[in-house]
Amino acid sequence: MNMSEMSSKSGKGKAGARGPAEREAMGSPGSRRADRAAERRAAIVEAAMDEFIARGFAATRLDEIAKRAGVAKGTIYLHFKDKESMFEELIRTAIVPFVSRLAVLPPPSGSVRDILEAMARMFLHEVAGTRRGDLVRLIIAEGPRFPAIADFYYREVVSRGIAAMRALIQLAIARGEIREPNLVQFPQLMIAPLMVAVLWKSLFERHAPLDAEAMLQTHLDLIFGATRPT
Repeated sequence: MNMSEMSSKSGKGKAGARGPAEREAMGSPGSRRADRAAERRAAIVEAAMDEFIARGFAATRLDEIAKRAGVAKGTIYLHFKDKESMFEELIRTAIVPFVSRLAVLPPPSGSVRDILEAMARMFLHEVAGTRRGDLVRLIIAEGPRFPAIADFYYREVVSRGIAAMRALIQLAIARGEIREPNLVQFPQLMIAPLMVAVLWKSLFERHAPLDAEAMLQTHLDLIFGATRPT
């Protein structure tokens, strides 16, 4: 056996000595490429959120998103066809999962009011005071000029939230918790305090801080016809 054969057999032996865990840790070239692509996409989405919030939809430029994400501008087009599709991805990743949680709540074992309070508190904590709230405010501000964005937001977020609210109102009416049957036609009234909280946070909070949870309780007292002891 010559030296090259020995070397070849020795190399094969070392490679064959790797266990399944080691081979899995190394990963295939394809999986590593997919991981890097996913990381770049996530970086682009994060940078896009920063830019949209800072500049607004109209003024945001793909060049600045690419610079902030640390990628070439051409890389963006590997993941998104345009600025609008990038903004839609933000809605899908930042807000749609939250609304989906509301839509799949199990039938309440307690009162409907308790369910609504829990949902509203979750919204106040996870949306109103966060960057998700910034996105909502951006849609409200620029939606009239970019109706395609408003339409997408309505389909993916608003319509689902309204359906969830209507189902809970119908349940509350059936149980006698809500006495006004016409409320089922206007589920928007149930989320009105939440939208006020989102808008107030950015516009007037520095002038008159709002106790959003206390406002919510007062609103539910009116809806459910209840009064709380002082």
